[in-house]
Amino acid sequence: MERPALDVAVVLRKVPTSSQWQPWRWELAEVVPHEERFGTEPRLLHRGDDGERWLHPAQRVELYRDEAEGYYLNVASPAPCWFVLWRMEEEASVADEPIPRPLIVTLSYNEAARWLDAQETVEQVPAPAHVVEWMRAFYEQHYVPEPKKRKRPDSFRRLEDRFGQPATVSTEKKYGRGEGNG
Repeated sequence: MERPALDVAVVLRKVPTSSQWQPWRWELAEVVPHEERFGTEPRLLHRGDDGERWLHPAQRVELYRDEAEGYYLNVASPAPCWFVLWRMEEEASVADEPIPRPLIVTLSYNEAARWLDAQETVEQVPAPAHVVEWMRAFYEQHYVPEPKKRKRPDSFRRLEDRFGQPATVSTEKKYGRGEGNG
């Protein structure tokens, strides 16, 4: 069975910084619909004193049933977005120096969180309304929230001391003089 998919292109930009040690940095600029005229190889869109912009075409975004919760979380957020995982090239390929390459584009909040946990470079840009609606239709069809587990009342919990050992409660007076012992 074929998964729902969109083909997109990622634009990454090189921008100047105020740091004397790192005069430039790369960042995600936008995710746009892929067009055949873009081809399949990265290409320079702009170079100037303000930096560079590179187009990375032919990035496929697929929706997976097991990521339905991630799509739900993205749509439910204040600003639904694209998540792009990118890495710097080891060696220059199409430019005079290494450039960043997008590896994966997703709409799943959970997938992006896993990449961030793995210390990957993940950036986000807003997703357009028609993509958000496409994602919403998918998760509404496939997302099944896990049932909430019933929490036992605290009165049923075993009493423990601060070391985790069973504790007892007594109404008898342990110390001091009892009544009538005079």
